[in-house]
Amino acid sequence: MERILLTLASAVLTHFGTGLHPVWWLTWLAPLPVLFLARRAGRGTAFAAGTLVWLAGQAQMWPYFTGPLEMPPALAAALIAGPALCYGLGVLLFRTLLVHGRPLLAASAVPAVWVTTEYVMNLAGPHGAWWSLAYTQADFLPVLQTASVTGVWGVTFLLLFVPASIAVLRPRAAVVSGVLVALTLGHGLVRLATPADTEGRKVALVATDNPEDLVRRYGEAVDTAVANGAEIVVLPEKVFKTADLPFARPGAEVVAGIAMETNSAVSYPSGARYDKHHMIPGVERKFRPGTGLAFLDGDRLGLIICKDLDFPGLVREYGKAGVAALLAPAWDFDEDAWLHSRMAVVRGVENGLAVARAAREGRLTVSDDRGRIVAERYSDRTGMTTVTATLPQEGSATLYTALGDWAAWASAGLLLLALGALARTKSSSPVSDGRRRRTGSDGSSSAASAGSGSVSTGRRSRRAWSGDSRSTR
Repeated sequence: MERILLTLASAVLTHFGTGLHPVWWLTWLAPLPVLFLARRAGRGTAFAAGTLVWLAGQAQMWPYFTGPLEMPPALAAALIAGPALCYGLGVLLFRTLLVHGRPLLAASAVPAVWVTTEYVMNLAGPHGAWWSLAYTQADFLPVLQTASVTGVWGVTFLLLFVPASIAVLRPRAAVVSGVLVALTLGHGLVRLATPADTEGRKVALVATDNPEDLVRRYGEAVDTAVANGAEIVVLPEKVFKTADLPFARPGAEVVAGIAMETNSAVSYPSGARYDKHHMIPGVERKFRPGTGLAFLDGDRLGLIICKDLDFPGLVREYGKAGVAALLAPAWDFDEDAWLHSRMAVVRGVENGLAVARAAREGRLTVSDDRGRIVAERYSDRTGMTTVTATLPQEGSATLYTALGDWAAWASAGLLLLALGALARTKSSSPVSDGRRRRTGSDGSSSAASAGSGSVSTGRRSRRAWSGDSRSTR
């Protein structure tokens, strides 16, 4: 019964701490119950419990995958079950290293497995870093600043290392975790003490979810925005089907989303054009992907479109070019509006730039280089929604822009270190889940019941995780 309750507790916390509308502080707690279970459970139970936690917690994504994203059921199942198996393996590795007396490595192995999983999915899949746990912290700004150093990979690592270091119940792990948290919060608060740069150009985001008479109605909204001082106006993604639009205005740039043979953002009157690189599989299969970047105002402003903001490497190219802000036509699916808008916010923190994202069926959001929401409103189903803000003059350099995905590679290296340590430990003192035999000094052999959590330490055999303070160090 205890194992069932602990597994259920982690599943419930995972459900509410992840998904499209996560509660950020629950994400930190979600792994704790299943890791406490793993301390006393056998290998099979630890793996099964970890897998079930992720399956149950992420079942909420099934309607979203098969509905708005139009994923085939088999693919949607794989995208839930595959990470669930990795989560289960992380719990199993935690348990095994702990049983073999490597508590600090056990605590590190949990985030190492998951960050490596996220990074492989980012490199190999069509959705970039969409899967990262780091976005759950998008509204917890002191922790979010870590992305300026490590990208999302460091935030994910911290999210799992802290509960894992608690679960091992060892002072050394607790000290390491406490130091990391203190450094994270200190760095975040120092960065947030820097005031926002509001010396740049005024931007207006305009959107409506009403599909009628769009050219006229958007033209009137642009006129109003320019009359109110906007120097840049950004409209949503795929609103129009031709680039021949009457949006040129003296003293202003109007960025419109246009669906042609490409999914494009075109600026008027300059003619700058950005073609979307990454299409939603199935939904956007008819579009030809783009390959280049596009700039306005010299190199201070960049153009990008919706899903391309899910790809850290692409946005990092703009960061290396020194842009101060990205202008992003977008189209959400209502239910994912918070999550998708916050992915754009995180890209800005990673690379020290503001993001002005105009979405239909979603949020019109302007964020600064620290992830602070400067202005935000939800798109209107009938009328026009307009959001105005001032963009920065300059971007701010970040270590992530300079060093890239070093934290993801470090996590992969740490995972290899953990697996290597486990292999060496097993080769020097083999342990089985059934019965193990040891040879006494007189040459005879005796059987000792290993149970599901027993270990061999030299000539002695004892239970490692009986729940008291005599567990293996």
